[in-house]
Amino acid sequence: MEIELKKPSNDQLFNDYVKLNFRIDRKMKIYDKEKSKRLLLDKIKKDKDNSDKFKFRSVFKYAAIIILSMTLGYFVNEKLANAVPSKAFAPKENFITLEREDGNIQVISEDGTSEVIDSEGKVVGSQVGNQLVYTNGNKTISHEPVYNTLHVPYGKKFELQLSDGSMAYLNAGSTIKYPVKFIEGKDRTVFLTGEAFLEVAKDAEHPFIVKANDLNIRVYGTKFNVSAYPEDDVKEVVLVEGSVGMYSGTQMAAENKGTLLTPGLKGSFDNAKGNITTESVVTSVYTSWVNGVLVFRNMTFENILKKLERHYNVKIVNKNSKLASAKFNASFGDMPIHNILEYFKGEYNIDYSVINANEIIVK
Repeated sequence: MEIELKKPSNDQLFNDYVKLNFRIDRKMKIYDKEKSKRLLLDKIKKDKDNSDKFKFRSVFKYAAIIILSMTLGYFVNEKLANAVPSKAFAPKENFITLEREDGNIQVISEDGTSEVIDSEGKVVGSQVGNQLVYTNGNKTISHEPVYNTLHVPYGKKFELQLSDGSMAYLNAGSTIKYPVKFIEGKDRTVFLTGEAFLEVAKDAEHPFIVKANDLNIRVYGTKFNVSAYPEDDVKEVVLVEGSVGMYSGTQMAAENKGTLLTPGLKGSFDNAKGNITTESVVTSVYTSWVNGVLVFRNMTFENILKKLERHYNVKIVNKNSKLASAKFNASFGDMPIHNILEYFKGEYNIDYSVINANEIIVK
């Protein structure tokens, strides 16, 4: 049995479902997805068995109580309903989504194409594969910017080109809020949670501002990496080219405040203390993820596990407390997580086991 989502009559219904499911999913970080999936599939099957004409609306009525991530073209059948979870490292069903200024949420298919429409029905951007490009053009004369928000879940990366030509390469588990078009005479301001490598288009009259909660980064035209995951103790800015200023809290409003970075420097903002420190680094260590390479240099095992969780969209439980603060050096190309875990097992005798498709226990 196939749920036909492409029928025009089901378009709005599906959009409503995705919007509701996405908002619930963002609020709940942990839940038993497999159990929820089985419950929903059972209810769908019962509805079909009890009715000669199964309606898609019967799926939607359970969305508020049963959390399930669905994809376009999803097929429901008895084989899937009775399937036993695989022990392989299978990715979770996560969407890249675009939340428009009117609150509507658009699911982005990485192997497809789509258009971004504003509230007036105008095309302001287009998506092809893993890149979303906003229309270049003159800055709008509006008084207030209109924002879109791009969410990239664990296990995925995505590229965004802003209307001024600036590029943002978004790492797994990242969110960026940005104007559809920048306002003439005002700073170019974006809001970031997670990690991004940015190549900012030069515009001396309109500084580019990245707001990462209580850290502000001011640039004019440069290349730099920002890591600002909420679960990390420190936010890091690594400058590859140009110059940037790092400002804690309201420092940016005051003259001669903040910390200036030059190429090759890493600025670290301590979330608890609110202070900024700098050190010289090899920048490629912090930007290699853009090309799919994981590089760990003098990194604690705890932080390595965090990065693996984001990169592969898995849950890793470390039951070996002695390992948490141990530091390692390693580099990995584009390979399955199994290979990385086998490396640590072989080199450092760190054992692990797979509990289900998306959970790993380190012993």
